[in-house]
Formats: sequence, C-alpha cells, structure tokens
Amino acid sequence: MNNQQNILIIGAGLCGSLLALRLGQRGYNISVYEKRPDLRKVNSDSGRSINLAFSNRGHKAMKLVGIEDKVKILCIPMNGRMLHDTEGNTIFAPYSGREHEYINSISRDQLNALLLNEAEKHKNVNIYFNRKCKSVDFEKTTALFQDYETKHEFVEDADVIIATDGAGSVMRKSYYLGKKFLFSFSQDYLTHGYKELCILPDSNGNYKTYKNALHIWGRDAFMLIALPNLDGSFTVTLFLSFDDGEYNFTNLTTKERILEFFNTYFKDALELMPNLVDDFLKNPASPLGTVKCSPWHYKGNTLLMGDAAHAIVPFYGQGMNASFEDVVEFDKVLEVYNGDWETVFKTYEASRKKDTDAIADLAIDNFHEMKGHVNQVVFREKRSLEMALEKHFPNEYASKYSLVTFNDNIGYREAMIRGRAQDKAILNMLTNNQLDVKDDLKISLDKIKKATETILENDRISGLK
Repeated sequence: MNNQQNILIIGAGLCGSLLALRLGQRGYNISVYEKRPDLRKVNSDSGRSINLAFSNRGHKAMKLVGIEDKVKILCIPMNGRMLHDTEGNTIFAPYSGREHEYINSISRDQLNALLLNEAEKHKNVNIYFNRKCKSVDFEKTTALFQDYETKHEFVEDADVIIATDGAGSVMRKSYYLGKKFLFSFSQDYLTHGYKELCILPDSNGNYKTYKNALHIWGRDAFMLIALPNLDGSFTVTLFLSFDDGEYNFTNLTTKERILEFFNTYFKDALELMPNLVDDFLKNPASPLGTVKCSPWHYKGNTLLMGDAAHAIVPFYGQGMNASFEDVVEFDKVLEVYNGDWETVFKTYEASRKKDTDAIADLAIDNFHEMKGHVNQVVFREKRSLEMALEKHFPNEYASKYSLVTFNDNIGYREAMIRGRAQDKAILNMLTNNQLDVKDDLKISLDKIKKATETILENDRISGLK
C-alpha cells in the first residue's frame, strides 16, 4: 500500500472536489485541474442550475468526509411537492409518510465552494483553475492541458488519472477516439430542454410562495418547477420541447408570446415573476441528455466517475447524489484493495454500473410522472395510499420514491425493481377495483405485498429481474 502515489483528478465540480477531499484524507498526493475559473472568486451567471436536490445518498457522502454539519447549514428542507393547476389552485403532496424523510434544496456553488475549501485544508491536495484538459493518453497515464490565461500547453503525468469532468468528459472522448479497446458509448437526448428563470424575494426579502416544497406546474407536454434558495428567491426551471407543440423554445422569442404562454399555463407563477421576460430572453435553453458507457476504466491507469461515466436527466433529483455515492462506493472498494488500482477500478465498476444505469432509467420515468402523471386521479390515489401506508407501517412499506431517495442502504437497481413492481401492483388493483383507498390499511398492505411478490417472481422467471 502506497498512499504517496500521485493522483490526477480532471474536474473540480461537485464529484471531483469531494473525491479530492476523500483521497486527500487518505493521504494521497492529489492534483485537481479545472477548466473554469475558481467559483469562489468569480460571479458565474451562466443560466445553469444554481440549486439542487440533496438527499440521503448525498448526506452519506458528507458524513464519510465529516462535514455533514457544515452542509446542513446550506440546506432548505422540502417536505413534498406543491402541485399547481392552471387555475392557480395548489395541492401539497408529501414525499413520504414518515415525517423525518424529506429532500433539501441546496446551492450548487455554495456546496462546491465548501468542498473545495475542505479539500484545500490538506497540504497534499492542490487545485488548479483555468486549466483545460484537451486529451488524455490513458496508456501512458498522462493528460494534455492548456492554461486559459497564458495559452501555454503542458502535459501532466500521474500514477492514476480519474476524470470527473462531467457529461462532456474529455477523457471519455479520448477513450472513444483512441480505439485501443472495446468502448461502448451512448448519448440520448430528450426532445425537451430546460431554461433557468427566477422568482425574486419580495421587497422585505421574504419568499413569495411556500418555502418548504418543490413547486411543480405539470402540464403533460411540459412543466415548470421551482426550488427555494437561502436568499428568499426560487430557482425556476422550465422544461419544454425545442420544436414540438404550439409553444416551444424555438418560437418563444418575443415578449408578447412569452407572456401569452405563461398567462395560459402558469398564471400564478407569472404573478410572482415580473422579471420573467428579461430572464427568459437572456438565459439559454439547454439540452437534457443521458450518457451511458463502458468500461469506465482502462487497466489500472484511468477511471471515469460521476457524470463523466453516467450523466442523467435531473427529474429524480439524484444526479448529484449519485455522483456523491460514487465516491462512497469507490472508497469502500479502495479500503479493501488499496494499492491494486486495476482491481479497485474493475471491482468498483462491476458493482456500481448496474445502479447508475438504473437511476438513469428512473430519471426518465420521473420526467413523465412530474409533467403529467401527478395530475391523474389514479396516480394521486396511489400516492395517498402509499403515504398512509408509510405513516402507519413505517417499517413495512416504502414507496418507489422512498426506496430510491431515502433508503441509501440499498442500491438504485434494487430500489427500481421493487419500486416498479409495487407501482404496477397498486395501479392494477386500483384500476380493477381490487383495492380501495378507504379499505382497512392492513388489508391493503397485505394485498399489495402479495401482488408485488407475484410480479417480482414472474419477472424473475421471465429473466427481467
């Protein structure tokens, strides 16, 4: 075991900065190179999401590096979804029947800054900004960089290179272009994109609408969501097709048409957003895509992690949490095989990839749920029943959402398989009048358990599990 080895991390975002902190704690010599300026010293206004959903799997990572109390200060609890209809009426839908289970809104930049600060407390961790990675030689374990300020190009070598450089990973591109081994890669875009908007605080700095919820205006073909910020504002995100439908990002180009669209579908949100038109015309519409690839590693030389290995769409609020959990799972393997990098990488990928593939698929599922299914009567009946079951039988029942979001002791794949079976069982029985939300809850629970196990067994026999 040699913890004096030099590890090069490409990308100082959330995953990279957490990884640098953890490996720094383990005593490795860490060099992190980031193409962007130091976010602690510049004001970035890129139209990129400024807050994220932080939940149990992310919290487990913060506990691993001992900063959970510092992160908690940055969090705003969101106990459920606040659903807004076209008339401005609202319904609050809790995330769980267990009161201690909720997600949090957290500032991307504030969390990233905290992780960078904590990593730099270790003398064996050095972080360099404005250094763009241009390519990686995964056979020689070297990377070519360019200094944005001087335009000087230079090569860095290391014992190990780990790329946490996001969905557009340069090292993943080097794997693909290198053609030195069999590398599978897929990148699938939704027809929808997203645009960041904002609900500003009122004149007294207070929130203009209910603070402790994720607000959703689901309209089947598109939707609007809003998450609270510590300063009294909300980050608002519009998810809309680029080209399809009467209203899309391609044809929403004038003040009149933007206001017409919001007056028709999001009137109560519009009343909170006098700044809407300026924000809409200023901020870009960005694509939403899923990245899957394999293998993540090349021998014991290089490894992809976080979005570089498995970028997902944001609809389960698990992108950041999944990347943080990558570090936790990697750390477990490193504890066992420390010093044998090829075994570490191979073992980590073998255990982790099935879960990251699962959360990618679940995120697509939740896109359709949030924009449309939440408005359906049978879906609301299902959720009401599940909340009652979780409240009265907290140790016997967990919805798919709870399994994914709050049960960090099980993997995403297991949560997906069991959660989908439960959903199918409940929806089938509600539709066929075999289950009634007014029934005795214990009777309903027993019916659901039995039907779920039947579905799971049938899937196993069919080879779907």
